[in-house]
Amino acid sequence: MANNPNHLPYSPQTTKALTIAPAWLEANDIHTVRITWVDLINNTRFRAVPLSSFQRLLTSSRPGVTVTQCVFGQAGIIVASGFSPVGEYLYVLDLTTIRLCSYAPGHASIVGWFQDTNPAPGRVLGTGVPMCPRSVLKRVIDTAASYNAAFLVGVESEFILLKNTNPIETVNAHGWSNSQALASGTKETEAMEDIAQGLIKSGIELMMYHSEGAPGQYEVVTGPLPPLEAADALVHTRETIVNMASKHGFRATFAPRLHLDNCGSAAHTHISVHPINPDQPFGLQSSAGDHTQAATSENVLTPLERIFLAGLMDHLPAACAFTLPIRASYARMLDGIWSGGTWVAWGRDNRETPVRLCVPPTRVPVPAPSQAQAAPVPKPPSGNHFEVKCVDGTSSPYLALSGLLGAGVLGIQSQSPLIEKDCRAPAATMTEAEREAVGVKRRLPRTWEEARGALEGDVAMRGLLGGVVEGFLAVGETLDGLLHSPPNEAGRIQMLVENY
Repeated sequence: MANNPNHLPYSPQTTKALTIAPAWLEANDIHTVRITWVDLINNTRFRAVPLSSFQRLLTSSRPGVTVTQCVFGQAGIIVASGFSPVGEYLYVLDLTTIRLCSYAPGHASIVGWFQDTNPAPGRVLGTGVPMCPRSVLKRVIDTAASYNAAFLVGVESEFILLKNTNPIETVNAHGWSNSQALASGTKETEAMEDIAQGLIKSGIELMMYHSEGAPGQYEVVTGPLPPLEAADALVHTRETIVNMASKHGFRATFAPRLHLDNCGSAAHTHISVHPINPDQPFGLQSSAGDHTQAATSENVLTPLERIFLAGLMDHLPAACAFTLPIRASYARMLDGIWSGGTWVAWGRDNRETPVRLCVPPTRVPVPAPSQAQAAPVPKPPSGNHFEVKCVDGTSSPYLALSGLLGAGVLGIQSQSPLIEKDCRAPAATMTEAEREAVGVKRRLPRTWEEARGALEGDVAMRGLLGGVVEGFLAVGETLDGLLHSPPNEAGRIQMLVENY
């Protein structure tokens, strides 16, 4: 079967977000634009602006809206320590990010950058402020690019459809990929079809959807994009899921684990690592570590993938503060339940490691063309990618990717040797000697406090990400108090699922 020329291989150079230009808003019957952002505790917020007012904003040299500087310190109506009601940011629109809101006919959404309204000491006017999550992620991406590295990111979004939040009542009791979970004529099937078509209409590549293992649980898999575009697309994906479910009378929740006798909900994050210039695989001296091994069945990683993975292993405990940001996250991260386990490890197709190496299937040989038709065939990329399983849907896409990619970038910068070897069995079932033999010696954080402590203690990660770390830790503590304010467990679960 011939390759479809419209389906190019995924690469950072050719894979781009499908958005619309401001000039096309009227042609798409848009009357309202949602100026959208995500705060440090993964609340999606927006201002609804009539199209005429939006068009007036575009006449400014920095089109945007002003927002209080304590925007990143709010949890409910409580403002975290270190944030003040004094001061404003200018939220400057990124005009390349407009998407149609299929769940709200006549609406489109746009994201942007938090900047200083006026010059501030030590900062260049027109650049992102330290607390701006999109700016933090862009800084990580730009740092990687300076080392000749780029990424693609795709996400599996798992969620549960609820008919009621107190007591918890799911839409059905069917399991993983079970056809009865998508039976014709049911409201949940109609909701899932609307979610699927809504994503496609908004320009997001939907690769598949299916039911998952827990009662009422589903998964939506979206295609790879460069990291900033992937984070933007994930925000829109979650908004589509929640709003389409709401139109059918359901609450879609990304809560990490509602049923302690069943599967949790994750946001498995797939990352591929690419040299920008293939002639310089990672743009660094190759003196540190072994970057010259040929790819074999025992060594399928490229040199760039190896040093990225080494950094990810080194700094994964700190990144968990961003990827597993609330106490409830750690009810999912246990051994033996296919959530990635509790050990710092990676393994080829090992779903009991937090980082799974995914290697493409071996190609079936095709007949060679005749001598007259023969043409040079470009060397394909490795095709590998890493699935990071210690991520859930309560995390900010921007901060989660900043933590994960930032960890890998620190490995690229330092050319860290990869200590951990391919883990071929669940680490929890191995003896201490067996774990020692594959370099598996450390545990992931098993509590919210441990993850925050790991981030606080990771000087390199804090240095890379900057001041957002302090703000994240402060508002996270305030959020924790809010989520645990109800006096009983049913109330706390209701609080969780109605916020995430």
